[in-house]
Amino acid sequence: MRAAILKAYGEPLAIEEVPKPDPDPHGVVIRTEACGICRSDWHAWQGHGEWADDQVPIGQILGHEPAGTVVSVGKQVRGIEDGDRIAVPFNLGRGYCEHCRNGHGNVCENGLSLGFEAAVPGAFAEQVHVPYADYNAVHLPDDVSSIAMAGLGCRFVTAYHALAHRADLTPGDWVAVHGCGGVGLSAIHVADALGANVIAVDLDDDKLEVARELGADETIRAESEDISTSIHTRVGGAHISVDALGIAETCRNSIDCLRQRGQHVQLGLTTDEERGEVSLPTDAMTMREITFLGSRGMPPSRYGELLRMLERDVLSPGKLVTKTVSLDGVPARLAAMSDYGTSGIEVVDFS
Repeated sequence: MRAAILKAYGEPLAIEEVPKPDPDPHGVVIRTEACGICRSDWHAWQGHGEWADDQVPIGQILGHEPAGTVVSVGKQVRGIEDGDRIAVPFNLGRGYCEHCRNGHGNVCENGLSLGFEAAVPGAFAEQVHVPYADYNAVHLPDDVSSIAMAGLGCRFVTAYHALAHRADLTPGDWVAVHGCGGVGLSAIHVADALGANVIAVDLDDDKLEVARELGADETIRAESEDISTSIHTRVGGAHISVDALGIAETCRNSIDCLRQRGQHVQLGLTTDEERGEVSLPTDAMTMREITFLGSRGMPPSRYGELLRMLERDVLSPGKLVTKTVSLDGVPARLAAMSDYGTSGIEVVDFS
């Protein structure tokens, strides 16, 4: 089968023939029908993460937002059969630690990150193995396409988990989203669906226009005005603010724009400039009772509520899919992310 392989950090991924995977006793193999191209793939391609002992190894097959059809089933698997259509979360739990048992498999004590470590080759490949499939695999409704499900990927589900489960969002709250890439636009769409008022912040007018189409009530073009002052002036400060980019400036802007007892949600990962460390106004955060929340993926046990919202057309992740490419197009699309030259969510279509 063909796959996109990391040969050197920052160099184009190599499209090569590799052996097809066989399922472990607890796993299944899917024929990949679609896989999102995520900024986390870009971080992996750049070699980021060594400061958190999270650098992707050379030789890795990248890709972590797949949907497809089961073609092989391990002998211990009970709830999945050949021909089932499934999606796969990137944060793979094993199903038996206290976090998995309590519905928090996205932070499994011995969890695996699909496409980011050697034990779980990724889904920029014609087939991909899914370990602990009875716990991790998510059955797709008949009317949800693989392209739309790949559009959910880690960005959409991370944004949903952040706002529906991690933050204490109440309909009518003001939610500020800093950065209108894939995860930022997902957060805007989710916040709007959950009844919040949304302020979108970005440097790019085209991305701000997409943000308005997805439900943003207010937009701020960064650098044209002071972001924190503008949000406090317009709406009295945000109740919840999301850093969807991960640089020091957006993290600080997110915290500064909050009203008293506001909640900051960190979704973006840092680059090699911050190296995982951002200076924060901790005294002011203490005095104003600001909450700092992290959010990573979503537990597979919570996918059902999200899929029900899709079935009712409350959420439409397909609206965020702006481009589909073949597997051969992946290296160029990752390179385009270096200058923020992508918009919305792009997906590899294996059909």
